[in-house]
Amino acid sequence: MSVSSWVLPLTLTPPSLRDNTADADRLAAALRRRTGGAPVALPLELLRELPDALRAADWRVRCALFGDGEGWVATGVFPGEAGASPLGAAVDLGTTRVALRLLELASGRVLAESGFDNPQAAVGPDVLTRIHHAATPAGLEELAVAVRRALHRELSALLAAHGRESRELTHLAVAGNTAMTHLFLGLEPGRMIREPYIPVVNRPGLVAARDVGLSFAPAARVFVFPNIGSYFGGDLIAGILYAGLHRASEPAILIDVGTNAEVVLGTRDWMIGCAGAAGPALEGGMSRVGMTAAPGAIDRVALEPATGRLSFHTIGGLPPRGFCGSGMIDLAACLFRAGMIDARGRFVPAACGGRLTTDGARLVLVPAAASATGEDLSLEQAELDSLLRSKAAMYTILETLCLSVGLRLEDIGTFYVAGSFGCLIDPRSAATIGMLPDLPPERFVPLGNSSLEGATLLLAQPGCLEEIPRIRDRITYLELNVNADFMSRFSAAKFLPHTDAARFPNRPRGGTP
Repeated sequence: MSVSSWVLPLTLTPPSLRDNTADADRLAAALRRRTGGAPVALPLELLRELPDALRAADWRVRCALFGDGEGWVATGVFPGEAGASPLGAAVDLGTTRVALRLLELASGRVLAESGFDNPQAAVGPDVLTRIHHAATPAGLEELAVAVRRALHRELSALLAAHGRESRELTHLAVAGNTAMTHLFLGLEPGRMIREPYIPVVNRPGLVAARDVGLSFAPAARVFVFPNIGSYFGGDLIAGILYAGLHRASEPAILIDVGTNAEVVLGTRDWMIGCAGAAGPALEGGMSRVGMTAAPGAIDRVALEPATGRLSFHTIGGLPPRGFCGSGMIDLAACLFRAGMIDARGRFVPAACGGRLTTDGARLVLVPAAASATGEDLSLEQAELDSLLRSKAAMYTILETLCLSVGLRLEDIGTFYVAGSFGCLIDPRSAATIGMLPDLPPERFVPLGNSSLEGATLLLAQPGCLEEIPRIRDRITYLELNVNADFMSRFSAAKFLPHTDAARFPNRPRGGTP
């Protein structure tokens, strides 16, 4: 059951005394012919506008259609030629930031892209805090309304900026982790974090936009990407769709590092995935100096071999405010190469010189006079320890996933790295600290925001609708919490780059810039 476009041009025969078929039946019959006989639902909201819309267009219309793999829903009727035209919005519902993209459905042309900080962060920066808050009186509604209103406001601004009417927005595709999906839909998430870790729903499918506070076209629908379970969400399904991992002839890995590290390994014949806590230490979750990839964030750090001097590059060329994920990885790699930290990740006073505070607990990286905050940007030993745990978790997740199917990391031809982390990360720095395997840099392919890209792909190519359930049903989830070998491998990976240095033959040792 597929169509080549979400927008179907139709020419209907006007009613007469000989053919007094109801307007809705006339439209439905024409749509069935275009969808190979599949039934199409006509929502009441659409029926209210249908008589005038058909006659104003002289029975030559474009009908916007959406599906969830189970059936079709008509989401709007527009004049056949000039005038209003159906639009779609792709949404990456991130824990920290929500990204969105507006596009024309008929052509797939992107009109605009925007984003905003998730307002739910006012309750707590992490998912766990928000889930606990959702259990308080009115807490769930508060969280749901906050993100819905912000999304509605941002989309309305994009439409207005391009001279488009709100009624033209008929399709939304939303991809997020399981917790964010539940909080957006207003579904109780509490059982996700208690054994046996059960979400309310894994396949939300099509939802009326008005039911989630998005009052655009009266019959607009939201497709919510399905989850695998409590810790493997629709954002990963969207990422797999965009990367084409489900079509790979040889084993490949998709890595998405955000609040958690979520990893999928597989080919067109099989896939296995898992998730673990490897992200928070990189972007502020456990680090005072860490931040998201925003203007003023240090995203690259370089070490001048001759002098041992560190140099910093910030997003937007602005005075530094902190380190985003890629900057933290670069920083740790440079400190290790310079001998300023040892294999245990401990500061080496003799190599740190005047940068290290007298108590040895803090390394000053950017003095107050040069920072945007007016305070020293410094790295504490506790933050460095947290970074080492995150990098160890990332490497151990990759290693455990490969070993579970009898593969080595060297056997993987392509590592797709998603998110702003993936766009900015230097694989050589990540290998220097033992976060990613020591492999040729060309094996690491940055994807950008693969969740947003996957949602966009669904709106631009309706055939993707049939691929999504096949992706979901092909994935086996590996539960790391009950994996006996994970913790022993994790302990070995907490050193720089690893207790088994032979795994990283091309990486310099500490003190050898």
